[in-house]
Amino acid sequence: MNIQVALRLGRVSNLPTVWTNVLAGLTLAGAGASAAQITTLMTSMTFFYLGGMYLNDAFDAKIDAVERPERPIPSGQISARSVFILGFGMLVLGIAGLACAGKQLPNGTGWAPAIAGLALAACITFYNWNHKNNPLGPLVMGACRMLVYVAAGLVITTALPRELYFGAAVLLCYLIGLTFAAKQENLNQITNLWPLIFLGVPFVYVASALEMDQTSMLIWLAFLIWVLYALSFLVFPSRINVPRAVISLLAGICLLDALLIAASGATNLALFALLGFPLTLAFQRWIPGT
Repeated sequence: MNIQVALRLGRVSNLPTVWTNVLAGLTLAGAGASAAQITTLMTSMTFFYLGGMYLNDAFDAKIDAVERPERPIPSGQISARSVFILGFGMLVLGIAGLACAGKQLPNGTGWAPAIAGLALAACITFYNWNHKNNPLGPLVMGACRMLVYVAAGLVITTALPRELYFGAAVLLCYLIGLTFAAKQENLNQITNLWPLIFLGVPFVYVASALEMDQTSMLIWLAFLIWVLYALSFLVFPSRINVPRAVISLLAGICLLDALLIAASGATNLALFALLGFPLTLAFQRWIPGT
């Protein structure tokens, strides 16, 4: 397997959205994290994401042979067995990283992060195994991202504040709308628009429940404009392009994370998280972000 195949299997273009999830989870947990904790978390969540993407291709190999024959497995560039081994191996590395953060690093919180990692690995595996024709698939995918917030928070405290749970629920709603659109990707049409309403939850929550300063308001507005831009590829007949809408909404995860961080008062960190947005868009031009 060459590096290009490895990168395509991992959909690495979307990795910045995972890294900003980590920053948001830490911020919403309300306590400071050391450089070692942040690095370990970023590395662990990178393994979880890559492992999940590998398993997605492995479980979908037969379907991809019909719908996406250009993907690495059906095109014969790598075997499904090898991808299964690599995928599950990376999930194990992710769990090990969280165990290290909880048990080996200074100010560790014990086994709590590793337990969250086990839940995340189970959620990732279940989604990849049973997401086709599963009406609850978007909910399960959203739960995977919620668990990134939770695991990140548990690295620094076992007393997670309600702000983290609320933020995770907002992320869940956004992912439900996004994943519903992604499930229509091969059809290049949206058969039912109502699940996209979930994409509006972050705007209502932040505007009504959190105190926004000028930076937060600017990020809120930029995020709104971007989501409306993405939705234009789903609702206007002359612009229908579901894959483009999906990759745009994926990049928007960074804007959502930055918004939650800014509304929590961490303005400088929010501006840093914003860098994940153009980085994701740039990576998507290099490796497909579907």
